Amino acid sequence: MLKAGTRGSRLAMVQTKHIISALSEITQKEVEVEIIKTTGDKIKDSQLYNMDVKGIFTKELDKAVLEGNVDFAVHSLKDLPTELAEGLEVVAVPQRESPREALISPYKWDEIPEGATLGTSSLRREAFINHHQKNLNIKSIRGNVETRINKVLKGEYQGVILAEAGLKRLKLEEHIQQVFPTEYFTPAAGQGALAIVAREDSPYRETLEKLNHQPSAQEVKAEKTVLEKLGGGCQWPLGSNAYADGNQLHLYAILLDRQGEIISKTSLKGRLEDAQKIGEKAAKIIQEDSY
Repeated sequence: MLKAGTRGSRLAMVQTKHIISALSEITQKEVEVEIIKTTGDKIKDSQLYNMDVKGIFTKELDKAVLEGNVDFAVHSLKDLPTELAEGLEVVAVPQRESPREALISPYKWDEIPEGATLGTSSLRREAFINHHQKNLNIKSIRGNVETRINKVLKGEYQGVILAEAGLKRLKLEEHIQQVFPTEYFTPAAGQGALAIVAREDSPYRETLEKLNHQPSAQEVKAEKTVLEKLGGGCQWPLGSNAYADGNQLHLYAILLDRQGEIISKTSLKGRLEDAQKIGEKAAKIIQEDSY
């Protein structure tokens, strides 16, 4: 029997069950689910970018994998720190869902009234709201996807911006008012993708690797490389999005300041297999523009 580690939110469970379902097609082994509470799940009253903690949604899961309490962990890839703990590896990135951002609101984006309250705990989303010159009251919001939607439905917020992928996985698309093009509201590195993390010496590595979708893995490698080389994380208002087109990879990355002014942006393309080099080149351009 295999044991999978996951966070306890409905979204995390849906994502893990999706992986288990895919595993059932390639192995006869049963998969048991172990729910593990992370630091990020325990802290409810702080904005994410005020938390100087790497891997706040992943650290406890990775510890369980390292100690052998679970055989692998299923993560939202955008939550993964750019460097994993020694002995761990992302052994598979399944086919990616949409990386785009979605607006949950009774209003279209261009019709949101001035002074309306928009909820986000993301510095990147806040910077993009300011970049598009929205005179809005940006207020911190925490909680799972359903909680945030309910706060809009109750009128506590006039809108929230969430990842389209999570809404689709939870079958909550009916609440989406609008979806943004990736160059208008550029997502976080790895958004929409899942990561399967296991020990480097895992006896199940070969089985888990069969779930890898190479174009998706290369897309997120380019995006995460930008983040890694800039030494960023939640503290950077950085958007990074890559998409594979045959054997070509296109990468768009943009760095804003908190007020929404563009510090640097770049569009690059190259061979799919050169994803890391493309990400490194984008990071170098952004670094040069930042000084």
